[in-house]
Amino acid sequence: MRRVLAIDGGGIKGVLPAAFLATIEQATGERIVDHFDLIAGTSTGGIIALGLGMGLPASEILRFYRENGPSVFGQPEGLLKRCLRLARWPFRPKYDADALRSELAQIFGDRKLGESETRLVIPAYHRDQQAVYVFKTAHHRRLEMDYRASVVDVALATAAAPVFFPAHRLPSGSHLIDGGIWANNPVGLAAVEAVGILGWPGDELRVLSLGCSDEAWIFGCDPGVAGMGILGRNVISLMFQGQSHAALGTAKILTGHPHNGSKVWRYSPTVPIGTFVMDNTGQIERLAGLGEAEAREALPELRRTFLTDHRAPFAPEHSLA
Repeated sequence: MRRVLAIDGGGIKGVLPAAFLATIEQATGERIVDHFDLIAGTSTGGIIALGLGMGLPASEILRFYRENGPSVFGQPEGLLKRCLRLARWPFRPKYDADALRSELAQIFGDRKLGESETRLVIPAYHRDQQAVYVFKTAHHRRLEMDYRASVVDVALATAAAPVFFPAHRLPSGSHLIDGGIWANNPVGLAAVEAVGILGWPGDELRVLSLGCSDEAWIFGCDPGVAGMGILGRNVISLMFQGQSHAALGTAKILTGHPHNGSKVWRYSPTVPIGTFVMDNTGQIERLAGLGEAEAREALPELRRTFLTDHRAPFAPEHSLA
């Protein structure tokens, strides 16, 4: 049996899956990375996936969000600075990436993707090529380049959310933006990688999908801009929700769920619209509490399905040594 973990994007809302995983590690006394053969993560979920792959305990990743999230999203800051930021937002990204780069460098240093202890799949998007761009460890003989990439570069690329952060320029000159524009929930991508690239039988997979909360939608049949929030901003969340359902459907079809038994487990609490915002760091403790509560309920199922034994050792096709 092969076990797959997929973690959604969602900005500071990544506190929720980070707290979920930290709670599981605390309860079991074992690292998440030791139980999963493949981990996929997008945007904030990509940062979590990279941390797990580099062997960091989930509690340390959660601490990263708690201690460094406010500086990444420019909080706390004075009223004048907030007003200036909002005034220039229509013409440039809301935040620069310097603070995020600095904080990521503190935890990852100059480590490379090829140092991961398990297989990783981290989606981004090539701005100029207008094509998907997926960072992968060397878990197949065709994957000859990405394992040399800096973990900091991979994290900055997958998390470069349009209008929030500028595109991330790789040393090669490629400009990449957030993988969330096409795979905010990477569970479908992870299932395709497992079945289509690695050749693992779908009915032997067990897939754990972690979200950053889902919003309960209540609006008229044919709303105008006003009916979809300020400037129609809720349309983006609605599109993410539809994308997530499609990704889950892909994973379920590829694994035979539920026709030959459950194979995909999804944990992402549903909350009212606007409860959590991707750059509001004042919600960190509330998100952490929700993640802990979700893990508390999920733990018995996770013990039966994902934590029964350790994964087989990962031997990459290409090595940094």
